[in-house]
Amino acid sequence: QLQLVESGGGLVQPGGSLRLSCAASGFTLDYYAIGWFRQAPGKEREGVSCISSSGVNTNYGYSVEGRFTISRDNAKITVYLQMNNLTPEDTAVYFCAAVSSWGTCSIAKDDYAYWGQGTQVTVSS
Repeated sequence: QLQLVESGGGLVQPGGSLRLSCAASGFTLDYYAIGWFRQAPGKEREGVSCISSSGVNTNYGYSVEGRFTISRDNAKITVYLQMNNLTPEDTAVYFCAAVSSWGTCSIAKDDYAYWGQGTQVTVSS
């Protein structure tokens, strides 16, 4: 059974950094694009970043571009989201998701078939 498990969330001060991990089980990542999404209380789930199955193509939401970096290690069946210069507006539950895909990737949540349970990120002083 295909599963995704996020980890690495926590409490961090403004300006700090966190690295989230998305570990896959039950499948190999080689043929899947992976996306990161987040949802703050009372808000819609928004796309943060994605990476294509090859790792060549990436996309970022405008609010995180230049601060967040997505990467993947197919050998470890893990995708990472490095988050730098965090602000309180980044506080949310972060989810990773997968879709069988070649070529580019999307940060539209409706494009994704498999979802993890999420990890909480709180940015506060």
